[in-house]
Amino acid sequence: MDASVTLSDAAAKRIAEIVAGETGKQALRVSVEGGGCSGFSYKFDLAGAPEADDLIVANGNAKVLIDSLSLVYMAGSEIDFVDNLLGQSFQIRNPNAVASCGCGTSFSI
Repeated sequence: MDASVTLSDAAAKRIAEIVAGETGKQALRVSVEGGGCSGFSYKFDLAGAPEADDLIVANGNAKVLIDSLSLVYMAGSEIDFVDNLLGQSFQIRNPNAVASCGCGTSFSI
């Protein structure tokens, strides 16, 4: 299994902008939780220091933290940031997901 997760330049730029405005926060934490209309959903939070079991994904000044349990579901994914007519959002292109819902934050494996 390819445990790597990549961070696009657009996502890195947006994460750096967000974190710069938040005192005591150093990174974006991405995790996978049970629930959502397709079985699993992504959760996004700002975080301070990484935990012992976190994978740290970096691009420039931006960091993303992913815990080891979530990494099982996200291995090989790319985290991107999209700004279009429908709005702005972080999107995860997950090669392990066999289905996803219209909202883009819920998936099944």
